[in-house]
Amino acid sequence: MRALITGGNGFVGRHLVEHLRNRGDEVIVAGHGDDLQKIDFPLELCDRLSVRGVVEQTQPEVVFHLAAQSSVPSATSDPINTYSVNILGTAYLCEALRETFERSRIPRLIFVSSGDVYGPRAAHEYPLNESLAPQALNPYASSKAAGESLVLAEWKTYGIPAIVARAFNHIGPGQDERSATGTFAHQLVRIAMGDEPVLYVGDLSPERDFLDVRDGVAAYVALVERGTPGEIYNVCSGRPTKIEEVLRTLVNIAHVAVEIREDRKRMRPVDTPRSYGRNDKLRSATDWEPQHSLKDTLRDLYNDVFARERAKVLPEPLTMGKIRPSFS
Repeated sequence: MRALITGGNGFVGRHLVEHLRNRGDEVIVAGHGDDLQKIDFPLELCDRLSVRGVVEQTQPEVVFHLAAQSSVPSATSDPINTYSVNILGTAYLCEALRETFERSRIPRLIFVSSGDVYGPRAAHEYPLNESLAPQALNPYASSKAAGESLVLAEWKTYGIPAIVARAFNHIGPGQDERSATGTFAHQLVRIAMGDEPVLYVGDLSPERDFLDVRDGVAAYVALVERGTPGEIYNVCSGRPTKIEEVLRTLVNIAHVAVEIREDRKRMRPVDTPRSYGRNDKLRSATDWEPQHSLKDTLRDLYNDVFARERAKVLPEPLTMGKIRPSFS
């Protein structure tokens, strides 16, 4: 399979690249950013010619569209840029696919959306299922809901075999500090390495559906092979977990004493108190099953952050009594 991944140099994209290459697939990474070594083709989603050029030069058999402005705080502070990247960029990609290929040869497209599109729901609507209409609460979720509508219309009108994957919270090794789990792990590692034992948090009360990123990308591949064009699939664990519980698990893994301190700057102006979905449609269509427990995922996340931080300060392995990572 010759796969084009937009945003392949991002957190989820890097895991998808590794998953596909381990299977023996041919992978082309398109993206932008500072780390150009992880990119095969530079891609600017808001540049129509850039998008067209990548599609024409790579001639993919399948496309995983991960590239997006995916930060809720950034979307809230600059919604126009978010709409431009996430909606207009997706439109340019669909245009490039239908104008580059004959209708019968258009590559299958996996559009990675977000569980955020559901917004807050009544208690009886949980776990969330794909038949519920989006009720976006913020510009990021709104842009993703619009992207879903766009690619499904492209399927109905032009025959682009598009599948929507509504991804809930993907976590795991390689995560940076823009997510709650990522910032918890990074702060704990710095504390283990000698920083002040204070961990700053936002609201710990929301419940989220956390899924190991490695299980998430396996679901995307299963969908591109066995999913039905024109359909929407939740990619999630199916279980709600309080952010507070995630933090408690990470603190136990780090095995350090910390003071938890609330930071108002980390609070969202509006937030969904609870979000978790059903994954039986995905399971039924593809036989996909998650392979990682939440505790194992959080341990892998912490150990990955620890290894990367230690490499910055200790080029050669040393034993430091104060540092007590969990590698079990």
